[in-house]
Amino acid sequence: MNEELGPSMSDFTLLDRPEILQFIFYPRKDFSPEPRVADATTHFIPVDEGISISCRFYFADGKAANVLFFHGNGEIASDYDHIAPLFTQIGINLFVADYRGYGSSGGTPTFSAMMKDAHPVFDGFKRILRQEGYSGNLFVMGRSLGAAPAIELAFNYQDEMGGLIIESGFASVGRLVDLVGVPVETLGLNRQKLSFNVERIRSVTIPTLIIHGEYDNLIPLQHGRDLYQSSGAKDKRLLVIPGATHNDIFLVGMDDYLKAMKEFVMAQS
Repeated sequence: MNEELGPSMSDFTLLDRPEILQFIFYPRKDFSPEPRVADATTHFIPVDEGISISCRFYFADGKAANVLFFHGNGEIASDYDHIAPLFTQIGINLFVADYRGYGSSGGTPTFSAMMKDAHPVFDGFKRILRQEGYSGNLFVMGRSLGAAPAIELAFNYQDEMGGLIIESGFASVGRLVDLVGVPVETLGLNRQKLSFNVERIRSVTIPTLIIHGEYDNLIPLQHGRDLYQSSGAKDKRLLVIPGATHNDIFLVGMDDYLKAMKEFVMAQS
């Protein structure tokens, strides 16, 4: 594991304050136990004593690219029953992970738990791939809030994956907190430490794809541009979806979005 730079888990604990968590997590517990689509399975990955994370695996082919996906703060894994078939149709096996308190996961969501849990979820996904004989390249992807655990894994295990994909991701928690009116400095938080995504991505040298909506009203496009510019990858790509906001980016830019995903994972095969 890379301990070269960036915040420790104790630093993430500083974000576990009620006045911050209420703006970061919107957990839902209506996870459907059985997938509503074919070629999908439900998995539970233990992350702590008595706590497991609910996940959904949508698969296309044993040799297809494998994408571990961390979703946004108001979503759950089973929401992707309606979207994942579009990924499998372009040759991507999609593994969507929940957070504590989401779907059928145990526990209560906190920022530090989300970051810590990303590691056993990653290990669990690799174990499933080995057991099922899936041999395609492995990628990690995060949407919105999910950018944090995705970059956490890429920073620590980039030698084990083919690439990093960030969609509507944030560069700095501090700037997000500013948008909702929480005074970062009066909370005693170090603004530089809240920029861990943009700081850590500097050390991520594997191929990286950044996707962002032109008119994202929750995480402005500048966050995506900052992540792209800060990325340490030689092979890095930025796709801006014209006219898209935070929550309609996939619908508005579906063709370009899926084309970019397919070209990106195929290039690393």
